[in-house]
Amino acid sequence: MDSTTIAAALKAAVPDAEVEPAESRDGHAVIYAPAVRIAEIARALRDAPELRFGFLAELTAVDFFPREPRYEVVYVLVSIERRLRLRLKVRLPGTDAHLSTVTGVWPAANWLEREVWDLFGIAFDGHPDPRRLLMPEDWDGFPLRKDYPVQIRMPARTHEALQVTEEEFRQNVQRDRLTRR
Repeated sequence: MDSTTIAAALKAAVPDAEVEPAESRDGHAVIYAPAVRIAEIARALRDAPELRFGFLAELTAVDFFPREPRYEVVYVLVSIERRLRLRLKVRLPGTDAHLSTVTGVWPAANWLEREVWDLFGIAFDGHPDPRRLLMPEDWDGFPLRKDYPVQIRMPARTHEALQVTEEEFRQNVQRDRLTRR
């Protein structure tokens, strides 16, 4: 099943959704969906008998700064019954990067959406636990954005080397060899 066939089945399930089929370089099916209908489209992808994408394998984002729309949120879906993989992509502007949560459709999206918010600043409306996941709560900014400042000024730290004699070193190596056998 290719992108065009999946898009046709999706249009039958959600008639007024404007989905756009595309092909990737690796031959996987790709569909672009509108951000305002993502929850409804996700439910149709999971529940439509001809699709049955019941497994969310991955959720991430891409920052195309300075291009607009700036972001793409990428859902990698798997239909185990049909042995298919699909990349569902949603384009978002840089000024108002909001998207509805899909945790009601795929509960695995919970932590993945938190990770995307934490690192890219893309908000998922209706998310049950919108706290930071990887960065400290008081962290300023979103580190995977292309315009995030990476020059951090910190004083250099040095550590003294562990001082052992040649004989102690030989004994440590010999002891290590004996324990690995």
